[in-house]
Amino acid sequence: MKASHFIKTRGSCKSVGIVGLPNIGKSTLFNALTSSNAAMAANFPFCTIDPNVGKVFVPDERLDLISDLLKTKSKVGTQLEFVDIAGLVKGASDGEGLGNKFLGNIRQVSLIVHLVRCFEDKDITHVSDQIDPVRDIETIETELILADLQSLEKVLSEKKKQSNPEIQLKHEIAKRVSEALSSGIPARDVEISENEWPTFQALHLLTSKPTIYTCNVPESDASAGNKYTEMVKEFSSKRGLEIDPVVVSAKIEAELANLESEEMKKEFLQLYDLSSNGLSKVINGAYKLLGLQSYYTASENECRAWTIPVGTKARQAAGVIHTDFEKGFIKADTIAYVDFVDCKGDEKSAKDRGKQRSEGPNYVVNDGDVMFFKFSG
Repeated sequence: MKASHFIKTRGSCKSVGIVGLPNIGKSTLFNALTSSNAAMAANFPFCTIDPNVGKVFVPDERLDLISDLLKTKSKVGTQLEFVDIAGLVKGASDGEGLGNKFLGNIRQVSLIVHLVRCFEDKDITHVSDQIDPVRDIETIETELILADLQSLEKVLSEKKKQSNPEIQLKHEIAKRVSEALSSGIPARDVEISENEWPTFQALHLLTSKPTIYTCNVPESDASAGNKYTEMVKEFSSKRGLEIDPVVVSAKIEAELANLESEEMKKEFLQLYDLSSNGLSKVINGAYKLLGLQSYYTASENECRAWTIPVGTKARQAAGVIHTDFEKGFIKADTIAYVDFVDCKGDEKSAKDRGKQRSEGPNYVVNDGDVMFFKFSG
């Protein structure tokens, strides 16, 4: 099975890194994501040196509808952490630019949003003086591959201790991954077995991280894309990436982030023939690739979304709210989201219609479940 399967189902969710060449709109996109001006945006390479970090709410129509049904006093969404990482350049793996520091920042995140320049603008310099998104992607990915090969070289150069099965397994995996990388295959696409996963994970490889290609286009191309986004789409298809490239206009997203009301945002999007903003696709795509899902707790006081990995059992899901819920878990009264909406948020109606189930600690929580935990404390 490909390593990407284990990364999605067994990996830990730390944060999402926005990666790309200098001067492609990373900081502008980050500001839009976090609805802030935390990242300095300027027209020269290495404007961002230390990574900016921000929490981003995951767009959630289900949460909005549950809250509307119950007319809750407060609504709390789930969040992802995004990191704006400075622009990589060719030679980063050999320390060019601020290479080692940037690669170290990428190593800390769980997923890569690879932003690609798909716009022409004479006023914004390009490191290669020519717009070619596929070449730009390959430049970044080559540097990540070279960095991984360097770290694997150290593993392979360590003296083998045949008497130690763990070290032997580490060598075998490092050799297999190294051969794949030398052929241009990222670590996430290497076949590994269940028992090899912990050793593979401990290698902390840059190319093992799930990736979403995100095309930054001018405002005029936000709805339909352009010839450059088509190039990225074709390249992504050949690579077999799970999430299709997302088309965004960082300028539109930045302006949108500064609008206060939902009505104003809707009207603004309509000006560009858009029904929703591109950032929602980026955030939800990241959520999916990280193997995450949401369940809900709902009352008239508060409606809240909770993040859990796919496959989480009820007892552990309760522990996300509070450790006491996990320790003293008795049961979880559970209503599927569609049933909750169908019953108009009425718990009694759901119970009368047999839509509310009483689940034990080993129940595997489904995405969208509305849960009412009972515990002894």
